[in-house]
Amino acid sequence: MHEINEWPEEGELVVCTVEDVKDFVAFVRLDEYENKKGLIHISEIATGWIKYIRDFVREGQKIVCKVLSVDENRGHIDLSLKDVNDHQRREKIHEWKSEQKAEKWIGFVAEGTGASSQEIKEAFYSNFGLLYPAFEEIVTSGDAALKRFSFSKKVNDALKTVASENVKIPKVTITGSLILTSTQPDGVNIIRRALRSAQPKIDDVEIELTYLGAPNYRIKVTAPDYKRAERAIEKASKAAIGVMERAGDSGRFVRKQKAKNA
Repeated sequence: MHEINEWPEEGELVVCTVEDVKDFVAFVRLDEYENKKGLIHISEIATGWIKYIRDFVREGQKIVCKVLSVDENRGHIDLSLKDVNDHQRREKIHEWKSEQKAEKWIGFVAEGTGASSQEIKEAFYSNFGLLYPAFEEIVTSGDAALKRFSFSKKVNDALKTVASENVKIPKVTITGSLILTSTQPDGVNIIRRALRSAQPKIDDVEIELTYLGAPNYRIKVTAPDYKRAERAIEKASKAAIGVMERAGDSGRFVRKQKAKNA
């Protein structure tokens, strides 16, 4: 439920529960807005000609709609189902479920600390717009994220505990190959130094090297997002190649296709 805006905005995607289906209109409840009511005209149910509206919606069904218009004075909200594609629907449902989880976690914190759940939610909404991203930020930034608020240490500790136990930050993985060739008498040691330099310590980034068979070494980088992963793999490969070139040898980096890792 949105605590700041009591009414949705035009163009917004909203999660609805179908309450009543008539011949030419479906009446729904907006789950995120204190169960305000909305309607979907048959022309906004699906593209093309529709014979039976119940072929597309039924009572009790959860759907994602786009807000077409809002008349606060009349308490009237017009919605469209056909203007929401599959990707938008999945993303909105995911966001909605995440917000429900976050609201429960805030309830746990409030119950355990005696704090006001309403005050915590208002602070999260004013800083992040939603509840779940606040917990994600607490996991990734810790105390730095909590400095935005004026909670007590007890509440901060409880929020960190709940966040760390429940929020899983998505990771991405990218890979490439380091091709390191040495003609020096101590070439083995030079390559070892190059590989050590290819594992710099970078916050929230894991770098793994695997021997594939001379002169190939796989480098795998896992990071919170592609931007950080790309920077890390570039830094690591340049460091290794630099060691090789300073020793009079050669090295090069071959990029592999990026792959997402949950």
